[in-house]
Amino acid sequence: MSQKRVVVIGGGIVGLSTAYYLLEEGHEVVVIDKGNLQGGASNVNAGYLTPSHIVPMAAPGMISKGVRWMFNASSPFYIKPRFDRDLIDWGLKFMKSCTPNHVQRSLKTILDINLLSKQLYLEMQKSADFDFHLETKGLLMAYQSSHAEKEEAEVVSRARALGLEIKQLDSKEVLKLQPGASMDIAGAFWYESDAHSTPEIFIQNLKTTLEKKGVHFVLETEVYGFKKQENKITNVVTEKEFIKADEIVVATGAWSEQLLKSLGIKLSVQAGKGYRMNVDYETGISLPAILLESKVAVTPMRGFTRFAGTMEISGLNHKIMSKRVASIAEAALTYYPDIKITQEVIDDVQCGLRPLSPDGLPFIGRHSAILNLVLATGHSMMGWSLGPATGKLVSELISGKTTTLSLKPFSPQRKYGN
Repeated sequence: MSQKRVVVIGGGIVGLSTAYYLLEEGHEVVVIDKGNLQGGASNVNAGYLTPSHIVPMAAPGMISKGVRWMFNASSPFYIKPRFDRDLIDWGLKFMKSCTPNHVQRSLKTILDINLLSKQLYLEMQKSADFDFHLETKGLLMAYQSSHAEKEEAEVVSRARALGLEIKQLDSKEVLKLQPGASMDIAGAFWYESDAHSTPEIFIQNLKTTLEKKGVHFVLETEVYGFKKQENKITNVVTEKEFIKADEIVVATGAWSEQLLKSLGIKLSVQAGKGYRMNVDYETGISLPAILLESKVAVTPMRGFTRFAGTMEISGLNHKIMSKRVASIAEAALTYYPDIKITQEVIDDVQCGLRPLSPDGLPFIGRHSAILNLVLATGHSMMGWSLGPATGKLVSELISGKTTTLSLKPFSPQRKYGN
């Protein structure tokens, strides 16, 4: 295999994981990012590794829920009404994908790539290349109502059929597992397959390690476009310079659709805004949980507890909606009666933009329009979980190896529906 000069555009979990595995394969790597790697979705997410999340966002029932929720700014899923051709196109593809057949086809695909990614995280931790926080304590799906219990039980049934270990616990059993934080719940499903981490520690320490090993970082620099010869890119054009490349990886998350338009490539990706608040006093929370009725994620991270959630489709912006922040705080207080959310915590809220594909599956692979372009984006709410697996698959593709998993389900040119 010949060494290639690979330019990775995007320095989030997917971009850095791609750089990590490309470096292992002996390639020269340049990472470009318009920020400084200290913000964005890769730093403000819930930090979950989620083999449990086998059902794609595009599933039967999501359209009716979306219609009920879309005009309620406090709801778990909110679409800001606006006329936008890209949003309309994405919405039509999303509706086509909300079928039982799509869900059934996707279950094992999503599970397999999540399990691969978890294995790679654990290998990284064992290698001790760099320090990061990762715990394999599973994930609680906590419910207060029989309706939420019934809905999750359907997912549990599918997950068990695929081999996942899941226990149903009552509130007393949850308290035994987590004696330091009482929860006002009827019970929970405990997915023992899952794990959690602290994203900021992982991102910063991985960046430092990659720099030491020779990866060149071009930060706070925007990519304006590309120079081409026929159907190959020769240079990435930034605001400061032309950067020569043999291969290009687009891992720009929610900004991917916008960037690819300059190449004549149409990729449907909408920005799904999520919020996080950090509580830095000792909460007693030791198990990560999703609060099912409110769709809020709770993660005990290194030095603080994070409450994160909501899905807001309102364009490429980082505007904070106070109603959505209030709904996360309210959920925290409702499920954990001893928790205190101070004004300081609320004022420190941050948001990130998750790249939503229309069918809930990521885009991983080449596009026929450009021979030396690989896409690695559209991971929806599983970006953190799938970062290492995506990086591994991209590095195998660029190195001319047979990929560990088939890339067919993740094709950037796949059809939607049926």
